[in-house]
Amino acid sequence: MTARDTATQPDVLAAIDMGSNSFHMVVARLVHGEIRTLEKMGEKVQLGAGLDANNNLTEEAQQRGLDCLSRFAQRLGEMPQSAVQVVGTNALRVARNTGEFIHRAEQVLGHPVEIIAGREEARLIYLGVSHTQSDDQGRRLVIDIGGGSTEFIIGERFEAQELESLHMGCVSFRKRYFADGRITRRQMERAITHANQELLHIRNRYRRLGWSNAVGSSGSIKAISNVLAALKITDGSLTYSGMKELRQRLVDMGHIDRLSELGVRTERHSIFPAGFAILMGAFESLEIDEMHYADGALREGLLYDIVGRIQHEDVRDRTIHALQERYHVDQNQGRAVEETAIAAWRQVADAWGIASANDEDILRWACRLHEIGLTISHSQYHKHGAYLLRYSDLPGFSQQFQRDLATLVRGHRRKFSSAVFEDSDPEDYQRLRNLCVLVRLAVLLQHSRNQEPPPEFRLVAESDTLTLTFPEHWLDSRPLTLADLHNEQDYLIKQGITLTIE
Repeated sequence: MTARDTATQPDVLAAIDMGSNSFHMVVARLVHGEIRTLEKMGEKVQLGAGLDANNNLTEEAQQRGLDCLSRFAQRLGEMPQSAVQVVGTNALRVARNTGEFIHRAEQVLGHPVEIIAGREEARLIYLGVSHTQSDDQGRRLVIDIGGGSTEFIIGERFEAQELESLHMGCVSFRKRYFADGRITRRQMERAITHANQELLHIRNRYRRLGWSNAVGSSGSIKAISNVLAALKITDGSLTYSGMKELRQRLVDMGHIDRLSELGVRTERHSIFPAGFAILMGAFESLEIDEMHYADGALREGLLYDIVGRIQHEDVRDRTIHALQERYHVDQNQGRAVEETAIAAWRQVADAWGIASANDEDILRWACRLHEIGLTISHSQYHKHGAYLLRYSDLPGFSQQFQRDLATLVRGHRRKFSSAVFEDSDPEDYQRLRNLCVLVRLAVLLQHSRNQEPPPEFRLVAESDTLTLTFPEHWLDSRPLTLADLHNEQDYLIKQGITLTIE
């Protein structure tokens, strides 16, 4: 019986998006597979504005974030971890002291925090938008302007086909072009030109693929839509002609202090011209004629991602299978190693503190992919495999999960030195070490590549000891396996683990 088998499926879900400008939380109920929103909360934290000259989050910025999360935490109550996803985006991707903030945030929330890559953020945004739009035929372009990055996605129905995250956002553009609050023609044109430059490397590809309709999903785009409607330039749709007219209105106004005359909320004054410049650049570069605002974004995408995992439609399973296919991994061998590792895990998971569903997942996926590096070279293939998993765009995976997966693949054979864990967080060392040992033993027991069911071995674990007992006479006819296990005893002792074979 696994952790997943014994878990009850939650009916209330929550997602928290720690953006560069604002933190958002949505709480929803899962009713017959559909999400019904119960509550939304959002606060302007301006985490990205709290990056100092060395890209460290200042204590003041961290405290703003933690204060916001403490309020969110009250709403989470006793929700199980499987029902909650908390992610950080661009500001936490670039900050040098992200680990410090994550540790403090996890203490406040009582839930793990994951940092997601730009393309994973784009995938989740598209997932959120597509579930709040009519199920039209044809491709859809989605743009989401955040505080530190802007995501561009082309997809059809619920599947994204092109994903990009560009390093420009309303907080960074405000710092660079509108820091003094003035809105001059020269500043606006420079900001729009910068956005066009950022879009150069995706412009032709996106134009060639094309789309039937364009959708904007961020607070900046919602604010622009509201202003266009308030000025009666459009009915709230964002058109190229309407955007040009609004650009002139902003320049004529000359300063952010007057934006309240357009109905812009005070807390959005400082970033409004920056968000407008980015969107105007996108309209020009991608030749967008018209766009509509959609009330769905990253946090809604996180909710639907949770639902997928609950209903065993985990996008991560599809990602793992795609990697096996792309890199011609021997799937039968991976399956045999996985079966053996899980047989071992079930016997030691509680004693070694690795009994969570996440631990089971990472163990299974590491076994399926342990030979992925063979596509590059047999020599040092465990290192090649770790590199592929560490730096590839893997839909569904956080940066931390990718690092952990790479660590298990890196450590599945040969020397078991501290270098295996050099990219891991120190507090995760023992958990990853123990999972790594199970992968190593499973690979050894399937060394013959006959893909036989694992023997009915018995594995007993204490903190730093393992006792492995085989059926009587089983090892007598397998001298190579016995030799492998004796070698493994020497390898494991380097990590302080004593393996006894009976």
